[in-house]
Amino acid sequence: MDAVQISHVTKTFGSVTAVDGLSLTVPQGSIYGFIGPNGSGKTTTMRMIVNIFYPDRGEIRLFGDGRPETSTDFIGYLPEERGLYQRMTVQALLEFYGELRSGHGVKAEVANWLERLGLASRASDKVETLSKGMTQKVQFIATVIPEPKLLILDEPFSGLDPVSAEAIRSAILDLRRRGVTIILSTHDMHLAESLCDYILMIFRGRKVLDGTLTSIQDQYGEDTIRVTADGGVAAVESLPGVEQIRDLGQVQELRLTRGADPQEALRALVAKARVTSFSLTKPSLYDIFMRIAGPAAEEANHASA
Repeated sequence: MDAVQISHVTKTFGSVTAVDGLSLTVPQGSIYGFIGPNGSGKTTTMRMIVNIFYPDRGEIRLFGDGRPETSTDFIGYLPEERGLYQRMTVQALLEFYGELRSGHGVKAEVANWLERLGLASRASDKVETLSKGMTQKVQFIATVIPEPKLLILDEPFSGLDPVSAEAIRSAILDLRRRGVTIILSTHDMHLAESLCDYILMIFRGRKVLDGTLTSIQDQYGEDTIRVTADGGVAAVESLPGVEQIRDLGQVQELRLTRGADPQEALRALVAKARVTSFSLTKPSLYDIFMRIAGPAAEEANHASA
């Protein structure tokens, strides 16, 4: 059974079409990542799944025949805009939220999550005394304490330090192992690559990519060279068959024109500089993202100049 089925859904706000004819299927027990530029429709889609917004057209079904309005009891939602009762203590707040959603005492569960996310020593502190990262971890705990079947996380890693982000990432994987279906949005392409079973890219309200990372990369083929050579970016300029260079510092990423022979580029590079590494690979998710969203961003910048 699929956890979420979205069929031809459209949502408008006045003259703005935030989501345009979107269809997707989220397999049960998977981690499904939403990526896309700001304003692309990711948050609007999430809010329709959790019944905050209603589609103008189309249909959303959860776990077979369930509709969002009849299924809120088994959905956990972490919005991008965080909001907690600032003057409550961490322990009291989490117990209040947990009991409100689950209908039973959750003291032990709260204690376990606070320990797991490194907040046990702050259990008696008021929320208003916590840092932004700590507050975010508290809200994550409040979202998962009721043990939802479907977990919707809007930018759950935003503002977290690496240690806190790793703790949340580990928790998400553990929840997936328990059978929870997780939909999350992120601007971190590397994290989406490593964490998500499936990836959806929404652009201007429409689906432009959907599938596993491998299936998405297969659409573009092996047209990317990653190279390390003496001279850095200067060494890879004007190589045959190269249409774009992305300077990553110690490594340069080259995009080949369609049909170009990477061996010709290698021969030309070896004639110019000492080559330490040279590999032909599929484009990264970041590169694919920039191929789609980058030209539109440049167009918008030119229009506003």
